[in-house]
Amino acid sequence: MLSSIFNNKRTLKKIKKHHTANREALSKIANAYATLGTGDVEKAVQLPLGKDGKEVDSNEWLSVNTIDFFNEMSLMLGSILEDDMCTQQTCPQMRAGPKFKYMWADGVKYKTPTLLCAADYIDNLMTWIESQLDDEDIFPISSNNYPKNFEKIVKTIFRRLFRVYAHLYHHHFEQIEKFSGDVHLNTSFKHFVLFALHFNLIPKEEYGPLDDLIKHLLEKKKSASIQEAETKSST
Repeated sequence: MLSSIFNNKRTLKKIKKHHTANREALSKIANAYATLGTGDVEKAVQLPLGKDGKEVDSNEWLSVNTIDFFNEMSLMLGSILEDDMCTQQTCPQMRAGPKFKYMWADGVKYKTPTLLCAADYIDNLMTWIESQLDDEDIFPISSNNYPKNFEKIVKTIFRRLFRVYAHLYHHHFEQIEKFSGDVHLNTSFKHFVLFALHFNLIPKEEYGPLDDLIKHLLEKKKSASIQEAETKSST
């Protein structure tokens, strides 16, 4: 169960650091916007400008945000899930409602798709992501020499992280809301999904379990943009 894999600071995995001042600065830019309104989150996902006035390297931006979303998920799982919320008994399969079931494969321990309980799926997923982030051939520390398949790896990470959000919303939202964790979850998901949509990181069909929620977020985003435009035009 999840309670057996949290560390002492109630995070699922050790928080990853950015190893250069530039990447730390990029992370602060994204997170400063992400804690504000919908319009500001939209700014958070876009490629920022570097000191030279040009957009930063897209792979570096993907790298920084992938690490941040991993850290966010680890912190969120540690803070909003109570020990007995997601166990082999409560969630014997990794699902997102009755129509979506996810099987785990990593090519190493699980070479073929295997049905796991949700807690084990999430633990294996976070361990797998951690191994990708720790691999300097994939996520280089002191250079921008990213592999040719870097975007493909990032897309796999995002697709699988989305499944955790989908499971939380479908199977644990009422419990999370009871402990006042819904605001944290909603803010985190809004930033995550707008980033994924902006960079086309998740196949459209994968959004199925949370399609209505995403449409609601996009409608709010559209309304916020209209209101912002009207405010500017009236000043």
